Amino acid sequence: MDVLCLNAGSSSLKFAVYRMAADKTETLLAEGEVERVGAPESRLRAHAAGAKAPIERDESFPDHVAAVGGVFAAIEALGVSAPEAAGHRIVHGGPRHTVPARIDASVRDDLRRLVALAPLHMPSGLAVIDAVISKFPALPQVACFDTAFHHRLPELARRLPLPGWLWDEGIRKYGFHGLSYEYVLAALGPATRGRVVIAHLGNGASLAAVRDGQPLDTTMGLTPTGGLVMGTRSGDLDPGVLLYLLREKRYEADALGRLVDREAGLVGISGTTSDVRALLGAREHDPRAALAIALFCYHARKHIGAMAAVLGGLDTLVFTGGIGEHAAPVRAEVCAGLEHLGVRLDSGRNARGADSISADDSACSVRVIPTNEDLMIARHVSALLAPLTARAARGG
Repeated sequence: MDVLCLNAGSSSLKFAVYRMAADKTETLLAEGEVERVGAPESRLRAHAAGAKAPIERDESFPDHVAAVGGVFAAIEALGVSAPEAAGHRIVHGGPRHTVPARIDASVRDDLRRLVALAPLHMPSGLAVIDAVISKFPALPQVACFDTAFHHRLPELARRLPLPGWLWDEGIRKYGFHGLSYEYVLAALGPATRGRVVIAHLGNGASLAAVRDGQPLDTTMGLTPTGGLVMGTRSGDLDPGVLLYLLREKRYEADALGRLVDREAGLVGISGTTSDVRALLGAREHDPRAALAIALFCYHARKHIGAMAAVLGGLDTLVFTGGIGEHAAPVRAEVCAGLEHLGVRLDSGRNARGADSISADDSACSVRVIPTNEDLMIARHVSALLAPLTARAARGG
């Protein structure tokens, strides 16, 4: 089965095509991205695993419907066969969707009701689903939920300190980045036995505490805004801050949403950018850039300690995500002060971005594992649809 994996951002659309063979071989056929969707000049980048020249061009993609058309045109231009199914990263599954689901009218209605819980991500995800249906109505589609990984969290971790009627309405900790955590745990293999903290550090950032493969806690909550300091998101805030802004500064809901989702985090602290590479380059002469990096590392380090407390110690610490995989200075600063948990880095290995960056005498294994949410989506789609395809082929 050739599976098209689609990951929609508010102004982007990433894609990959994987061939999932019956013998469990997984082959990347093509991948790419449409950037700046909705801007006057969008950009399409795509390349195939074969000998075809890559595609890179500026083109107008006024919305995600047009971007989906560009993706399918690029796949054809690269000589890749048309996909037999599509899988989507859907950020929020709410209380009902705890496993991947074949997309039908009922699932789409459910997802529309969840837009308020992830307003940065859900509208674009729904737009892409609808665009695929309009262009290829017979193509099977599967929703893969970032919240599904965390549905096994103990109730003690999922409960918020609020009245019970809000729990009954689904107001609880859901957690996110689940597809990334699933992939990392699969890549860890036998190392998942024990006490593991996974740090998914990117423009969105979160941690997960996992013991013997079982998730026990995570930093994000009801929405992807909570937890760690992020690129443009605030992470955890005293609710009194929001009440103050509502009462004293006459903020409305939309303005609060912009503040905590788009104007806070690294971009709010630095006043310039959420790009960690730029902030690292500027921090020697820009105190606000230095403060942004320091605060990001401080919060990550503090939350690793909290996750270790949940686990009763720490055997393995994994860095993943764009920052976790590529920013060696951030990894070093996050780990500084975690010696009481047995964490000791080898500076040379860390600078090289080796798979294992812990020192030989470190009691805790520290790893860098590149995540692959697209491949995780392809695995879920294949697992869900392949048995149906096989039964249909047998006439069942």
